[in-house]
Amino acid sequence: MVTASAVEREAGLCLLPAARNSLQSKNMSEIETNATERQARYNPAEIEPKWQARWDADPALYAAEGHDSGKPKFYCLEMLPYPSGQLHMGHVRNYAIGDALARYMWMRGYNVLHPMGWDAFGLPAENAALKNNTPPREWTLQNIAAMKKQMRRMGLSYDWSTEVTTCLPDYYRWNQWFFVKMFEKGLAYRKKSKVNWCPDCQTVLANEQVINGRCWRHEDTLVELRDLTQWFLRITKYADELLDGLDKLEGWPEKVRTMQRNWIGRSEGALVDFAVDGDPGKKATAGPSTSLRSAQDDTYNARDDIRNAQDDTCDVITVFTTRVDTIFGATSVQLAPEHAVAKAFATEDAALAEKIEALLAEQKKAREADDFGAIEKHGVNTGRFAVNPFNGERVPIWVGNYILADYGTGAIMSVPGHDERDFEFALKYGLEVRRVIAPESGAEVPELPFTAEGDAVLINSREWDGLSCVEAQQKMAAFAEKNGFGSATVTYRLKDWGVSRQRYWGTPIPMVYCENGHAGLEPGGVVALPESALPVLLPAQVEITQEGGSPLGRVAEFLNTMCPVCGGPARRETDTMDTFVDSSWYFYRYTDAKNETAPFESDKANYWFPMDQYIGGVEHAILHLIYSRFWTKVMRDLGMIKSDEPAERLFTQGMVIKDGAKMSKSKGNVVSPDDMIARYGADATRMYSLFAAPPDRDLEWQEEGVAGISRFLGRVYRLTTKYAELTRESGVARAANRTEIDQALLRRLHQTIAKMTLDFSGRWHFNTSIAAIMSLVNEIVAAEVAIDEGKASPAAVAEIVRNLVLMLAPFAPFFAAELWEQIGGEGIVFRTAWPVVDEELAREDEIEIPVQVNGKLVNVIKVAAGSEEEAIKVAALADEKVMARIVGKTVVKVIVVPGKLVNLVVK
Repeated sequence: MVTASAVEREAGLCLLPAARNSLQSKNMSEIETNATERQARYNPAEIEPKWQARWDADPALYAAEGHDSGKPKFYCLEMLPYPSGQLHMGHVRNYAIGDALARYMWMRGYNVLHPMGWDAFGLPAENAALKNNTPPREWTLQNIAAMKKQMRRMGLSYDWSTEVTTCLPDYYRWNQWFFVKMFEKGLAYRKKSKVNWCPDCQTVLANEQVINGRCWRHEDTLVELRDLTQWFLRITKYADELLDGLDKLEGWPEKVRTMQRNWIGRSEGALVDFAVDGDPGKKATAGPSTSLRSAQDDTYNARDDIRNAQDDTCDVITVFTTRVDTIFGATSVQLAPEHAVAKAFATEDAALAEKIEALLAEQKKAREADDFGAIEKHGVNTGRFAVNPFNGERVPIWVGNYILADYGTGAIMSVPGHDERDFEFALKYGLEVRRVIAPESGAEVPELPFTAEGDAVLINSREWDGLSCVEAQQKMAAFAEKNGFGSATVTYRLKDWGVSRQRYWGTPIPMVYCENGHAGLEPGGVVALPESALPVLLPAQVEITQEGGSPLGRVAEFLNTMCPVCGGPARRETDTMDTFVDSSWYFYRYTDAKNETAPFESDKANYWFPMDQYIGGVEHAILHLIYSRFWTKVMRDLGMIKSDEPAERLFTQGMVIKDGAKMSKSKGNVVSPDDMIARYGADATRMYSLFAAPPDRDLEWQEEGVAGISRFLGRVYRLTTKYAELTRESGVARAANRTEIDQALLRRLHQTIAKMTLDFSGRWHFNTSIAAIMSLVNEIVAAEVAIDEGKASPAAVAEIVRNLVLMLAPFAPFFAAELWEQIGGEGIVFRTAWPVVDEELAREDEIEIPVQVNGKLVNVIKVAAGSEEEAIKVAALADEKVMARIVGKTVVKVIVVPGKLVNLVVK
């Protein structure tokens, strides 16, 4: 047996007999010198800048190829960040996931588009301007430069030639272009509406930006409702398509699809008009009125009681109900505190106004406590009545703190006999409870409230008695429509997207108001700017106070302009667009980022879309993701693209947690990647973020974990550099006559390749992939002495080392590039073909099978892989522990699940 000298083993030079013989002519001093060079420690501070400099010098390194490359395409994208100034480890985790995937797909032979940009408009820039006296543009561009430097230092594989910065005119001019197109199509419009107002932001928020009654940016700030004239995008036109399309997004997390379904909130039901009784002094009838005769006779019409409803909308209360079949059980009408009719009543009655204000305060308090669903129900009787159009009955009008102005019509018919919430309210205030729905004949009559619809019929409902609930809903809605007091309808929780913001740092809305008017336009009317007038540029110097509306309204040079139609004086719109406009289509711009004549070329977008993989946080499920789906459908209808959805697959990564909370600047618990890179290197930092937890789970930050990954990389570095010369000399030829050590190590190698290939194909269990690499390395280390003694063939060792480096390339690109060069690898490591698993080599010679007796585990036996069922049965029955357990008993049945389990049923 050939043994290595202590010096040779320490140096890592005695690898195999052939390698040892090649060194015998060298004297000891040469060996010791070479040993010192070979055993240089892994030093990321030297390796990583070296490779980053090389990569920076090659601008085509990460560039996508042309559409005629002949390769399958793969568009991989992480959501673009807001340039707040510094990355933290939460960002790094997101980007490391996408970067690993992009590099893997390059290695699989795909044409990869992997871009990055900046969601650069927004409130923080204005806050910084106030705090630091720095113009928002200057502050934003400084932050972009700093964050881009960090991304480069992390070694992220972005094609910077496609970079998008949304605060620059070459991007936001197309926001304006889209807005004009939507205005021309009737999708952008202006109206006075009740809007969400954040006192801290001093601006309007979209419904989606109000979370539990608070501003999405200011978690402690309660949002107010104000009446303002605003610009809206008609997203509700696409409500059904947005809803139905979710069923096709099989590559999206079910959680995200459920959140969007709930937000869209489609409800089928009926609108029913209750006429407000004009005489508040009249008493309510004691029971159902007989004024409703049969439909064939003189049918009662609620419109008969409406006093000039066109001029006075407070004469009618329109309720939305999904259960019009229960309307004969309605014993009151209830309004939201902010309903127009409630406000009208309050103006005539100061005491009532005070009570309604108290209800509104309770609503706000419940929202502030994030507990609106559990609000203690309070109400006030207005002393007024409304007329049920189905039976002519006058029912009291109440105002309730649990009725929301922005849900349905802000008014409900209260049916306490068949609604749990209404029942609770009725018991509290002594309102009548009636049964108008009952189980089909023969069933036991349940206690109230009885809320079932299936296998139930109407009772106490005149000519509708005996109809099933579903049939009655259809027929009664049709009856209401025929007689002019209602109609079947579908309502949505989704509201049109309010995009006006009283801010400076955003896209100017490309509309003007013609002061004199012209043919077909009244004075002050809205005129869209032509494409030749775009972009409308933000003025460079603006005083930002966050008071008194948009700062643009105080810049005369911006405000005063000419009407593009008549040439007369005009006033520019001073609101800017919601910043979610910027992020609704940016991923299309990446495909043609330098286009000066269009947002993008359709052929380029159609090649790349839908995105193959989109990666970001689940917190964007409602805001960004639903807006981007809407924008995609608008662009499709404009003939710009063919796809219906922006992304085929969506992945929502878990958060990085530190000190028990999500890592964020606002919580003061961020960890800078710069600090981690300085201590452990970029590869160890990003690899830890992939190893510490499954990508879709939250990661509890532990710096010791980064140190552990650094030590692991040092171990791999030692092994690889030790066997680098052998690997270079052996080339890529595979071992012909494998030794026992060869067989064991190659089996583990190809099992690792198989696992990683499976993980990258969709499971994304990068933590277990990295663990598998660690296990492989442990086996190499355990076999190191045997390798050095010549018990492994050079070709097998070279195959293992080469593929080990390739498998690390997606996770630790600097590290892999350095080792790839040392072992003589050709080309760029992450453009080298991904290792191909040898299924035969990966197959175990033996497998372990648990053996149970009457369902209880007795022992685990080993059998040859691929054994027939009878052989497994024989082995199980011959096992000593199994024999001891069944002695004296009768084996009734032997159940064999090949490769999985043996269960003996005994008596």
